Amino acid sequence: MGKLFAITLDGRVYSCKHCETHLSLAEDLMSRNFSSRHGKAYLFDKVVNVTVGEKEERLMITGMHTVVDIFCVGCGSIVGWKYEAAHDKDQKYKEGKFILERFKVLGPDGGIYLPVVEGHDSGSEED
Repeated sequence: MGKLFAITLDGRVYSCKHCETHLSLAEDLMSRNFSSRHGKAYLFDKVVNVTVGEKEERLMITGMHTVVDIFCVGCGSIVGWKYEAAHDKDQKYKEGKFILERFKVLGPDGGIYLPVVEGHDSGSEED
């Protein structure tokens, strides 16, 4: 197995919560108005230091999409997904974009996001 070369980003960085590998810059954040099974999710224009899984069709709140899960190259944790194709015309803007699940990444301030559990607010959203 070869040596792992990870890209180090300069600026306000979102990183893997398990190994702190850099994933994206705050300036590449497009929207905070997304959801995942674990709570909040953010849409990014660019993401680095990930590998992709197999393409699959996934029915989401906004319709059917072709997606690939994305995994941190540092530790192998799933950190979100990439939109390969959107079936609805009004969702095409997502194609080629990335979702990072907020629960699985550290924010630019190094803070972790804890999802709301059973109606209790157990974390803060300080990014």
